[in-house]
Amino acid sequence: MAYIEPRKNKKGEIIAYRIRVNKGYDANGKKLNPYQMTFKPDPDKSDRQNAKALNETAVEFEKKCKQGYVADSKQTFRAYSEYAMRMKERAGVKHSTLVRYEAMLKDINTEIGHLRLTEIRPQTLNVFYESLEKTGVRKTAERAAVRVDFKEFLKSKKITQEELHKKSGVGMMTIRSAINGGNILLEKAQRLCDTLGVPLTKLFIKVRDKSVLSNKTIREYHRLISSILALADKEMIIPFNPAAKATPPKTKRPKVNYFEFEDIERIVKCLEKEPLKWKTLINLLIITGARRGEIMGLKWDAVDWEKSRIHIHLNLLYTSDRGIYEDTTKTEESERYITLPQETMQLLREYRKWYITTSTAYGSRWHNTGFLFFQERSGYEGMPMNPDSVNIWLRSFSKRHELGHINPHAFRHTMASLLLHGNMDIAAISKRLGHAKITTTLDIYSHIMKESDSESAETIADIVLRKQMA
Repeated sequence: MAYIEPRKNKKGEIIAYRIRVNKGYDANGKKLNPYQMTFKPDPDKSDRQNAKALNETAVEFEKKCKQGYVADSKQTFRAYSEYAMRMKERAGVKHSTLVRYEAMLKDINTEIGHLRLTEIRPQTLNVFYESLEKTGVRKTAERAAVRVDFKEFLKSKKITQEELHKKSGVGMMTIRSAINGGNILLEKAQRLCDTLGVPLTKLFIKVRDKSVLSNKTIREYHRLISSILALADKEMIIPFNPAAKATPPKTKRPKVNYFEFEDIERIVKCLEKEPLKWKTLINLLIITGARRGEIMGLKWDAVDWEKSRIHIHLNLLYTSDRGIYEDTTKTEESERYITLPQETMQLLREYRKWYITTSTAYGSRWHNTGFLFFQERSGYEGMPMNPDSVNIWLRSFSKRHELGHINPHAFRHTMASLLLHGNMDIAAISKRLGHAKITTTLDIYSHIMKESDSESAETIADIVLRKQMA
């Protein structure tokens, strides 16, 4: 039942009424702050009319509270976003996705985290999106640039990369990036310097990424905000989702990056000069069109030697909080079998022999994890590789052979484009790629299909029209 409390001025005159409705107790038995509203009597109405209006207002307010239609006017976006992230995790959102969301929320909460949910309007979000388009708004981009020869400095300190990794807790990939002259996160640079016992300024220079955010990235911010506010709307905490009425910048789907057939031929030829492990790994990326993490997540029991195929059912990922870890594939449809040509199966047999010889040579140091592709550094022999190591190796591979920029996902797009140009059934291509829907394949590769359609027109003309004219 609603509780009505009169509010008086210094003269003892009633100027308003506070209407309260009990909200109940939390999980720990603590009483929650009640819902409340203020009713002000109309001076043009009689006491009896105001009393009737007060009672009607109290009854209606209590009804709305029980039905969940009263907005929680005090809860901030920051506090609710933390709850929303827990709900996403409970719903099965991938850990790597949650890590990316948390990074984005640092920027978002800096701007709108302090606002109450009920204070956020479409214009509030539009102003935020405009600010993201300006230079210097990145809040999570504080990094450090190496100012010395980091490898030589470690030698002078008589500490190996492995020892530095174990003492500082900074990942080997980050340390190698510093050795190669790349920028690393400022927080990790500080940890390295603390471990080495030197001030940050001796080894690094603070840098800040002041580049503007792309429209695509801003729309990712918008989608995250919208999903959080949509949950608040669903839970009847706010009357509507303001993000649904906001105007984020428009984006165009970028054309997929893929190699021409001649480029692939050259890459395959250059791979003949590389170690067998990397030759096999890159060959699988090219032939299968699988995602990087799917190939890195392959174990020997996923190889079907009799049917010449591999079973894609694991995804190998890396996040700063978990390190390298196994996960399921991106979607349920991503779990699939991919048939391999005999040439690739023969390469796998050769690699299998090398794998057995190598693992045996390591003896007791070998970690029998079963992964096809493994680390070889001391103390980690046989452990799964960081998926990022593929990108790093490809950069050095490309530099050695003067091939231009290569990234693992380009092989996926290349396989799809070759199959499309070969007029292979789109449903079969979609299944090989592991897309949840054929429409996803159609959407991503629409421009390639237009090119194939033009080629088809010429082919038909050659067969039907030009032969007759000849």
